[in-house]
Amino acid sequence: MDVSKLASDAGADHAVDAPLSGLTTLHLGGPARHLITCATTTSLVQVIAALDAAEERALIVAGGSNLVISDEGFDGVVVCVANAEVAVEGSVLTAEAGAEWDHVVATAVTHGLGGIECLSGIPGSAGATPVQNVGAYGVEVAEVLRRVELLDRVTGEVRWAAPSELGLAYRSSVLKHSDDALVLRVELDLTADGLSAPVRYRELTAALGAAEGDRLPVAQVRETVLALRAGKGMVLGLTDADGGPDHDTWSAGSFFTNPIVAESALPGILAAIAARVGVDVRAPQFPDGEGRVKLSAGWLIERAGFAKGHPGASAAARLSTKHTLALTNRGAATTADLLALAREVRAGVHAAFGVTLTPEPVLVGCAI
Repeated sequence: MDVSKLASDAGADHAVDAPLSGLTTLHLGGPARHLITCATTTSLVQVIAALDAAEERALIVAGGSNLVISDEGFDGVVVCVANAEVAVEGSVLTAEAGAEWDHVVATAVTHGLGGIECLSGIPGSAGATPVQNVGAYGVEVAEVLRRVELLDRVTGEVRWAAPSELGLAYRSSVLKHSDDALVLRVELDLTADGLSAPVRYRELTAALGAAEGDRLPVAQVRETVLALRAGKGMVLGLTDADGGPDHDTWSAGSFFTNPIVAESALPGILAAIAARVGVDVRAPQFPDGEGRVKLSAGWLIERAGFAKGHPGASAAARLSTKHTLALTNRGAATTADLLALAREVRAGVHAAFGVTLTPEPVLVGCAI
């Protein structure tokens, strides 16, 4: 199909052989044969519908914060989601899919709306939040999600879907495991009293000097969360001591999800942990529904022998110097370098504790 004409007819921008590294927070990825940038929801629907009708291979990219693209790039059409309007009516906030998520949170805080302040500083787009059921510091998007506008890529229908239709779970949803629907905008139901959601994450309550369950001014909680994330290299745009980019921020965030294991498997895992780090050390563990327990991926990585900054200052791809759960591009890495590090960490944790870590980012044209 004539991709250039499609973009022009839809009022979208078009480029050929466009590098994709600039569209990901890892700053990795080869070129796209075509890149179409859609700044409106109307153009986005028109472009995706036409590509689907023509059975043209397409990759949809928004904030790029949860994306690993191969060094070979994408031999098809990449559609950049750039619709970015954010609106507030009463306690309901609506954000188009391409809106920068932290801008959405900042807008809520400016209007004195509570519920998502603990999600401050998370990179990426609003449209990705229900797909991943984004969460941090004891809060998940599922708790405030009112509805999601979707493009059904099978029927071409645009409709609003309730959270109950999305199968929202820990860092997951039915949207994550299928390309049949595309998020166009999200609607959040927030509180209008200027106070946060009840704070319940131990690190955050300690930083705030609060008790579990306290509700505090949204601006105070946002500021504290941003400071905590910055200390882990988890806020985009940070600089190093020389004023250059802080390469700890060149990551996809937490690369592995916290593993969820069956309670029946827990004794063997805890025995392996005791054998390696001592019987007096207690591994963090949290109930996760009937018969399941969630472990800490970062804790397991460190106890398996992978320190911050592994494998060393000369490596092109390293664990963050601030947070072992982030795999980072130190400025000259390739995707192959990053995946090799991911394989090493995953294999090391499995060998030490019998736990297999699962990558959180979407892998395009590559695998670990």
